[in-house]
Amino acid sequence: MIIQVNGLEEGFHRSIEHIIRLFFEEIQVTFEMDVDADIVIEFRLGGEKELRASACLTNTSTGQAYESAYMRVVSDRGDAKEWRKQAKQIISHPLLDVLERYTGIEQPWGILTGIRPTKLLHRKIRQNVSQEQAHQELREDFLIHESKIELMQQIADRQLAMVPDLYDLRHEVSLYIGIPFCPTKCAYCTFPAYAIGGKQGSVDSFLGGLHYEMREIGRWLKENHIGITTIYFGGGTPTSITAEEMDMLYEEMYASFPNMDKVREITVEAGRPDTITPEKLAVLTKWNIDRISINPQSYIDETLKAIGRHHTVQETIDKFHLAREAGMNNINMDLIIGLPGEGVSEFEYTLKETEKLRPESVTVHTLSFKRASEMTRNKEKYRVATREEIGEMMKMAEDWTKTHDYVPYYLYRQKNILGNLENVGYAKPGQESLYNIMIMEEVQSIVGLGCGAASKWVDPVTGSISRFANPKEPKAYNDNYRHYTEAKIEALNKLFSFTRLDN
Repeated sequence: MIIQVNGLEEGFHRSIEHIIRLFFEEIQVTFEMDVDADIVIEFRLGGEKELRASACLTNTSTGQAYESAYMRVVSDRGDAKEWRKQAKQIISHPLLDVLERYTGIEQPWGILTGIRPTKLLHRKIRQNVSQEQAHQELREDFLIHESKIELMQQIADRQLAMVPDLYDLRHEVSLYIGIPFCPTKCAYCTFPAYAIGGKQGSVDSFLGGLHYEMREIGRWLKENHIGITTIYFGGGTPTSITAEEMDMLYEEMYASFPNMDKVREITVEAGRPDTITPEKLAVLTKWNIDRISINPQSYIDETLKAIGRHHTVQETIDKFHLAREAGMNNINMDLIIGLPGEGVSEFEYTLKETEKLRPESVTVHTLSFKRASEMTRNKEKYRVATREEIGEMMKMAEDWTKTHDYVPYYLYRQKNILGNLENVGYAKPGQESLYNIMIMEEVQSIVGLGCGAASKWVDPVTGSISRFANPKEPKAYNDNYRHYTEAKIEALNKLFSFTRLDN
């Protein structure tokens, strides 16, 4: 299907295309004239203080047409960036209306496509906007449905209960430490993940570079009196390396980083059950690390084979119990809605099996066709659930977590996510992942160490955000880790220059 869009300048094209793609699969969106299109969407935009946008959608085969218009008072054109931001919102309103009427599909997140929803609410809380007014503005500005606004409020309340000083953590950082190895790579994965026995670079060399980064960044943090809020070992699968390598890594962590007794949380992803051993669990216990993830994704063996997990459901269950016996008392489990071949009955079974284990937190992901994943490159191989089934499964997850006393504490959304829904982290009260709150709400800088690790710089004064990534390939990382360490230290010097001036 070809959808032609007319009447908008280029600066609006990207945001408009994102909204159109919420309603259709396998389409071509074009902004060129004289195209033989199946659907034509014609825009008109005019006015100064009162900006008015209209959209007319026409099916060229049937002549069926839908029209809509929206007007809002906007700020002065003197602030071009702010004016354009408001103009995008105004244009999106009639577009969403005609698309919903044409397709019969409602979008509970309204016109939101690339914004972290709870950040919007936190911003209003910090501005002392009343809850009633904040909710009204979210409905009117972004067309978000009431159920999603209530979810946002639940999450914001829970985050502030867990981290009362959430808005005052800009003077600290969190650390993400990436281990880029896995037993095998899952079909939906786009993270840096290389076979532990493959040819993509020496594990020894990688760990040498990582230890160097940890020492140098730790030295800078000590010298500049910057505290660490949380530490998160991700990847890949951090438990892919040996128990001895893990032991040396955590020893380096305690030796390099300042005030480890004040770090609020350390998490280690043990997402692949086939990497968990009694020896590795003993190392985690030795270093007082008791928050881990053991991710089933699904409790259907056929699904695990289809997505390249290479472990069985029974192994997930056995390793969960092994971790419990080793003293792990804060275990997260990830579940994915919409995996190939799975529908409502399969997801219902997965929830029942999760109930038997009772992990402290459950993160419910909705499958996303990410551009670089094997699943996206070979879509024809993977049959996934319909939009209606995805919505039903998400509702099942919401009901199940509520019944079993889990509370939502963070959410995020991705492009190409099935059903245009969301990923939600649920936890038993008091067992929430603080790192997940830090990374989602973007209240402080995250320093990324290791292969494929991305640093997210949040300016402590302005709040502006930029990113800096280490190489994704182990060999490239091994060859250049000193350069990337120096670049991070230079960025940190600029970010925290105001603290040195204060001192």
